Amino acid sequence: MTLETEFERVSMPLENPFTISRGTQTDAENVIVRVTDEGGMTGVGGAAPSPHYGETAETVEAVLPDLLTAVEEIGDPHALHAIEAELSTVVTDNPAARCAVSIAVHDLAAKRLGVPLHRLWGLDPSAAPATSFTVGLDETERVREKAADAVEAGYSILKLKLGTDRDRELVEAVREAAPDARLRVDANEAWTAREAVRKSEWLAELDVEFVEQPVPAEDPEGLRFAYERSALPIAADESCVTLSDIPAIADRCDIANLKLMKTGGLLEARRMIAAARAHGLEVMCGCMIESNASIAAAAQLAPLLDYADLDGSLLLADDPYDGIPMLDGEIQLGAQAQAGTGARPKSVE
Repeated sequence: MTLETEFERVSMPLENPFTISRGTQTDAENVIVRVTDEGGMTGVGGAAPSPHYGETAETVEAVLPDLLTAVEEIGDPHALHAIEAELSTVVTDNPAARCAVSIAVHDLAAKRLGVPLHRLWGLDPSAAPATSFTVGLDETERVREKAADAVEAGYSILKLKLGTDRDRELVEAVREAAPDARLRVDANEAWTAREAVRKSEWLAELDVEFVEQPVPAEDPEGLRFAYERSALPIAADESCVTLSDIPAIADRCDIANLKLMKTGGLLEARRMIAAARAHGLEVMCGCMIESNASIAAAAQLAPLLDYADLDGSLLLADDPYDGIPMLDGEIQLGAQAQAGTGARPKSVE
């Protein structure tokens, strides 16, 4: 079998500037990968590199030729385990680049079999949890407006970014704007352990569901301190990057938050979910700010999750790809009409 591969870099403006405790983003640089079989069927994947994890669009473009050469040499899109193993041998780091290739090959394999990817995995589409919609840091009144707009748009689960000296003010503003919404908060490593414990008390009073990554990943004992004393469940994100991190965080959090762009591939993501379950952890899948070229693949994992935070494409002003419908935040895998991940180029009028 002959496979042809290609990639292109895309720059996508955000609907609104997106701010977390580490900085502000106004556009997203993704790299789109395509793998085509001899019959002309094409699988699509996307890389959304994060400088926080040492990747940029430039580093993705630099390693993709070697990764795609490995795919062409194996030549069989159904050899998913062999391909993902070879990708990690060819390039040991750069997980977003490897993940884009993994997604494209999975998309092609499922398309060749004529089934959605979740069907290939034997998953129940009705078991998918709804996704949250993220409200980034901003002036208090603007955060209030964003929360109200999200609820008006149909999103019943909000995730609020924190990590300022106005954290309580921001949460109270969101609660006023969205009194009935399920609310989660994410500090993105901005607090100390003791600060996290103190803030968890009033966060619980404001009916927050859980706190994501309150302390720096470089402070595992601080994470344990917060977990043991927090009034709310703790989710680990930056502390949960690869499969080997799962045992390390098992006694330091309640929820493991994986992201495809951290895992390096869909098979590795499924291994992380299984490992988290084996250690008694709940599981969430988050995302970077990404095109549906990769979000659609993450959505295929949704029936395996307790929580979903897959709004990356929803934050874009324009995405060149359509994906899984997420009306009112519901991940509608059952409505997927296409084989593969469900990602497809938007038609040009």
